[in-house]
Amino acid sequence: MNETRIVTVAKELPEYCRSTEDIIPFVELWLADEDERFRRKVVKIFEGAAVDKRYGIMNIEEVFTATSFEEKNAIYVREVKKLGKSVLQKALMQSGWEANSLDYIITVSCTGIMIPSLDAYLINDLGLKQDVVRLPVTEMGCAAGVSGLIYAQNFLKSNPDKRIALVAVESPTATFQLHDHSMANMVSAAIFGDGAACVLLSSEADAKGPKIVGEEMYHFKDATQMMGFDMTNHGLKMILDPAVPETIANHFPDIVHPFLERNGSSIEKVDHLIFHPGGRKIVQTVEELFGKLGKNIDDTREVLREYGNMSSATVLYVLERFLEKDIQKGEQGLILSFGPGFSAQRVLLEW
Repeated sequence: MNETRIVTVAKELPEYCRSTEDIIPFVELWLADEDERFRRKVVKIFEGAAVDKRYGIMNIEEVFTATSFEEKNAIYVREVKKLGKSVLQKALMQSGWEANSLDYIITVSCTGIMIPSLDAYLINDLGLKQDVVRLPVTEMGCAAGVSGLIYAQNFLKSNPDKRIALVAVESPTATFQLHDHSMANMVSAAIFGDGAACVLLSSEADAKGPKIVGEEMYHFKDATQMMGFDMTNHGLKMILDPAVPETIANHFPDIVHPFLERNGSSIEKVDHLIFHPGGRKIVQTVEELFGKLGKNIDDTREVLREYGNMSSATVLYVLERFLEKDIQKGEQGLILSFGPGFSAQRVLLEW
């Protein structure tokens, strides 16, 4: 069986950026007709979200302007193509790879709709080879970045000397619902931001970078109602059950320990936790579970603070931080993310 190595990770941010304190006046204006208690509650959610700033594919005035699903989705399509192209170019430059050396391209996005999917445009824009294999992953939400790593690993371990690009581009901003005053919409507006990431993986014998030791998905039974989008005439409307952190906590031992055991490891042997920052409460939940074991998720918390939750791309921002560190040979890292389904995706790395 071939070894799969993560060669590089690159990130790309959209042009607009706002601090949370800049956003709050817009929120107050948006909710001006609501009663004061509700407004205060929503402002508190923004202030307590542990997100200092976030990036967006449109400026804030545009976000808070009532437009049709068609108009918002058109912005999503236009900007996702740009971000996807520049983040893939950046990753290729970092690794010294030519675009036409890619054998497989996986694109990940759940925050808009485009057919053909992003990968088709990247093939044309960057001159990928004509027999490149395409896999668009569209409906796995926040977990999809890790799902993409799992699909890449499954292909590479049975195909020697191959190269894969995984490109995740998300714009939760494009899904913001102006007419939805539900708590799910308020919470998602407070935590989400836009961004793109690209991971290059290889099964070449001389590839450098941490290797994937094992990968698995974990599906929670009968939990499809916990997270996702409702398709409405106004666009993609957020579904977010407040019980998500507690549900994760209950399943946590089953998600982590048997997986590590099956791969000849244990939580004691894992040096680095590379977790998707779903939101402040999930970060706290994970911290409480791991703090006792002397582990930290500082990088996860920092990514949430600097960028917000960018859906599938976010965990790849955390992964990038680990690739920039000087990590000793033999040390292990556990990548973990959660998403609609409800599911948990896990990848074990070794440097």
